[in-house]
Amino acid sequence: MKLLTQEIKKQLPPLYANEDTDDPKAIAKFFTPDSNWTWYATEFDGEDTFYGLVDGHEKEQGYFSLKELESVRGAFGLPVERDQWFTPTPLSQL
Repeated sequence: MKLLTQEIKKQLPPLYANEDTDDPKAIAKFFTPDSNWTWYATEFDGEDTFYGLVDGHEKEQGYFSLKELESVRGAFGLPVERDQWFTPTPLSQL
Protein backbone atom coordinates (compact mmCIF):
# COMPACT_ATOMS: atom_id res chain seq x y z
CA MET A 1 0.00 0.00 0.00
CA LYS A 2 1.23 3.45 -0.87
CA LEU A 3 1.35 5.52 2.31
CA LEU A 4 1.03 8.93 0.67
CA THR A 5 -1.15 9.37 -2.40
CA GLN A 6 -1.16 12.49 -4.57
CA GLU A 7 -4.70 13.23 -3.39
CA ILE A 8 -3.66 13.25 0.28
CA LYS A 9 -0.51 15.18 -0.53
CA LYS A 10 -2.66 17.95 -2.07
CA GLN A 11 -4.86 18.12 1.05
CA LEU A 12 -1.98 18.48 3.52
CA PRO A 13 -1.04 22.08 4.26
CA PRO A 14 2.67 22.99 4.18
CA LEU A 15 4.76 22.92 7.35
CA TYR A 16 3.98 25.75 9.79
CA ALA A 17 0.64 26.54 8.07
CA ASN A 18 -1.28 25.64 11.25
CA GLU A 19 0.88 27.60 13.70
CA ASP A 20 -1.98 29.99 14.50
CA THR A 21 -4.65 27.27 14.43
CA ASP A 22 -5.95 26.18 17.83
CA ASP A 23 -7.23 22.80 16.65
CA PRO A 24 -5.68 21.68 13.34
CA LYS A 25 -7.14 18.79 11.42
CA ALA A 26 -5.38 15.49 10.97
CA ILE A 27 -5.58 14.78 7.25
CA ALA A 28 -4.04 11.29 7.19
CA LYS A 29 -3.66 8.47 9.70
CA PHE A 30 -0.83 5.91 9.62
CA PHE A 31 -0.61 2.97 12.01
CA THR A 32 1.20 -0.25 12.77
CA PRO A 33 -1.36 -3.08 12.60
CA ASP A 34 0.64 -5.20 15.04
CA SER A 35 1.51 -2.62 17.70
CA ASN A 36 0.03 0.46 19.33
CA TRP A 37 1.70 3.25 17.31
CA THR A 38 -0.35 5.74 15.29
CA TRP A 39 0.74 8.86 13.40
CA TYR A 40 -1.72 11.61 12.41
CA ALA A 41 -0.44 14.03 9.76
CA THR A 42 -1.57 17.66 9.90
CA GLU A 43 1.15 19.22 7.69
CA PHE A 44 3.68 18.07 5.09
CA ASP A 45 6.76 19.67 3.55
CA GLY A 46 5.98 18.18 0.13
CA GLU A 47 8.92 15.79 0.19
CA ASP A 48 9.45 13.76 3.37
CA THR A 49 8.63 15.55 6.62
CA PHE A 50 5.25 15.52 8.32
CA TYR A 51 4.08 17.39 11.39
CA GLY A 52 1.27 16.01 13.48
CA LEU A 53 0.26 13.91 16.44
CA VAL A 54 2.20 10.77 17.32
CA ASP A 55 0.45 8.30 19.60
CA GLY A 56 2.94 5.69 20.82
CA HIS A 57 4.30 5.41 24.32
CA GLU A 58 2.52 8.72 24.92
CA LYS A 59 0.71 11.30 22.77
CA GLU A 60 2.77 14.22 21.55
CA GLN A 61 2.95 16.54 18.58
CA GLY A 62 6.07 16.58 16.48
CA TYR A 63 7.78 15.82 13.20
CA PHE A 64 8.02 12.43 11.54
CA SER A 65 9.40 11.20 8.25
CA LEU A 66 7.70 9.40 5.37
CA LYS A 67 10.90 7.40 4.81
CA GLU A 68 10.89 6.32 8.45
CA LEU A 69 7.23 5.30 8.26
CA GLU A 70 8.04 3.21 5.18
CA SER A 71 10.84 1.43 7.06
CA VAL A 72 9.12 0.83 10.42
CA ARG A 73 7.93 -2.67 11.27
CA GLY A 74 5.70 -3.68 14.16
CA ALA A 75 6.11 -6.57 16.59
CA PHE A 76 5.32 -9.21 13.96
CA GLY A 77 7.21 -7.50 11.15
CA LEU A 78 4.18 -5.86 9.52
CA PRO A 79 4.74 -2.49 7.82
CA VAL A 80 2.99 0.76 8.63
CA GLU A 81 -0.33 1.17 6.83
CA ARG A 82 -2.49 4.15 5.95
CA ASP A 83 -6.05 4.10 7.26
CA GLN A 84 -7.94 4.23 3.97
CA TRP A 85 -11.24 5.10 5.70
CA PHE A 86 -9.91 7.92 7.88
CA THR A 87 -11.67 11.24 7.43
CA PRO A 88 -9.99 14.53 8.36
CA THR A 89 -10.57 15.09 12.07
CA PRO A 90 -9.54 17.89 14.48
CA LEU A 91 -6.78 16.76 16.83
CA SER A 92 -8.97 17.49 19.85
CA GLN A 93 -11.31 14.70 18.72
CA LEU A 94 -8.63 12.01 18.41
